[in-house]
Amino acid sequence: MTIAATPAPPYYAVIFTSLRTEGDNGYSAMSDAMVKLAATQPGFLGIESAREGLGITVSYWDSLESIAAWKRNSAHLVAQQRGREVWYEEFRVRICRVERDYDMAASPQAPPVNPL
Repeated sequence: MTIAATPAPPYYAVIFTSLRTEGDNGYSAMSDAMVKLAATQPGFLGIESAREGLGITVSYWDSLESIAAWKRNSAHLVAQQRGREVWYEEFRVRICRVERDYDMAASPQAPPVNPL
C-alpha cells in the first residue's frame, strides 16, 4: 500500500476505524474486492489503510454525493452487512472535508493557513 496521491483540496475523506473479531472468515478477500470496486467508482480519489489491532482505512472522494453513492453500492451493502454480523466488534465512520494537505516536499517556512 502507498500513500494516496490526492488532488489539491478541497476533497473529502471517509475515515473508517474498526476493531476486528477473531479469524479471517472471508474478510481479506472481501476487503481486497471492495478496494478494487471502490477504485472504479465515480469520484474515488484513493485509499490508505493500516491495521495493528485497531484498523484505520481512509478513502478519499471528490464529493459528498460520491461518498453517498459508494455507501449505496449493492456489493458494498453486502460487505457492510457482513461486517456488522461477522467481522467487526466495533467500528466508526467519520466523514471530513479536507481543506489543506501537504507532504515532505512542502516548504517548512510556509506560513500556516488560517482555518477560519
